[in-house]
Amino acid sequence: MFRKVTLVAVGLFVAIAVYGFGKPALWEFYNAHLVNAKYVDLTHAFMPAQPVWPGFGNAIFEPAKAGKDMGSYASKGDVYTYEDHGFIATAYYIPTDQYGTQLDPPAHWDAYYPTIDELPATYCIRPLVVIDIHEKCAENPGYHCSVEDIEAWEVEYGMIPEGSIVMVRSDWSKKWPNPDPGLFPGVSLDAIKFLHLERNILFHGHEPLDTDTTPTLEGEYWLMHNGYCQGEGVANLWMVPEAGALIAVGFAKPMGGAGGYARYIAICPLDWEYGVSIAEVPGAPLPKSDKPLHWDDEKGMRVR
Repeated sequence: MFRKVTLVAVGLFVAIAVYGFGKPALWEFYNAHLVNAKYVDLTHAFMPAQPVWPGFGNAIFEPAKAGKDMGSYASKGDVYTYEDHGFIATAYYIPTDQYGTQLDPPAHWDAYYPTIDELPATYCIRPLVVIDIHEKCAENPGYHCSVEDIEAWEVEYGMIPEGSIVMVRSDWSKKWPNPDPGLFPGVSLDAIKFLHLERNILFHGHEPLDTDTTPTLEGEYWLMHNGYCQGEGVANLWMVPEAGALIAVGFAKPMGGAGGYARYIAICPLDWEYGVSIAEVPGAPLPKSDKPLHWDDEKGMRVR
């Protein structure tokens, strides 16, 4: 798998050399390598009832209402409905930007580092490395990824690419939305320092909602006070290769935000067993469901 992503990168460089930086090179690369690649979503859909640090509390979803009188169209306070207005919308009351699958900018802990809207556009796509510690976590739910785990990955796949995103697979996300809140796997401070200072990665990500279980969250403290981001609440890492994939990063951009609701998508080799390709699921038009979307009072959200 590692050789495949290297060949893909070489192919891109050859295309650029032949065609320059104009449209043909990148479009040809897209058609040759990305249309049939396998895409795997690494993101939890967020909802009212899900794990969150109790100091923040859970979100509340409500049907959106008219904020002012709209003449004959709607009166202030009316709930927008398909039947009366032709559309629906939703109001979200989320007490924190540290909710669900997320991207933490360093401003989360340090006022002098970038907020989520100040992150560069170059975060959008990177090589993906997956350090698999799920078997150790099965034996010890509080296990923390170590430097030795990272070095073992490198013995098999080679040195971690500079500028890559490293995700730590623990399989904690398989229990979502009902994991044990009292015990979870983490990433050791030594491992975090090794990844950033020795391998110069962009950021690391993990499945739980905290970096480690130390009383001071020493790993997160070090990251944020040294200008690094991290991903949290990542899902489905068991569905992607440990080496050879890319990752696309998308996140909300609230002005001055100390966190971002993120969406991570793994782009896997063409012959990978999981995921779907653009050729298989082009995305337009989207399929119509045989079940209508409706409001569920018990769940406090729309469901089918």
